[in-house]
Amino acid sequence: MKTKISLLFYLKNPKNYQKGPAPIYLRITVESKKAELTTGRECEPSRWNAVAGRVTCAKEAVKSVNAYLGNIEQQLLDAHAALVRDGALISAETIKNKYPGVGPKQRLLMAVIADHN
Repeated sequence: MKTKISLLFYLKNPKNYQKGPAPIYLRITVESKKAELTTGRECEPSRWNAVAGRVTCAKEAVKSVNAYLGNIEQQLLDAHAALVRDGALISAETIKNKYPGVGPKQRLLMAVIADHN
């Protein structure tokens, strides 16, 4: 089954934002359902290109941020391809949870035994 996936990088200003760098967020959209996650990077709003979803400047630090965002995008597309290949349910949340570092918290055996007792 074909599903359309959309990835959007954007700046999200905190409530009490006045000036300075803003965090870069990623929105995954699959069939009108959305999931958001942070990239862990920041950018000055004056240097952000909203159409491209990337930082605009010729500095080396900016190039590394854009490469990092491209890497995240590729990992999410690979996660989508893996879900399609496995025949699993494809939604924004499942793609987000398939992304490395995000997902259900693993419980250790000792913690499970302590909860049981």
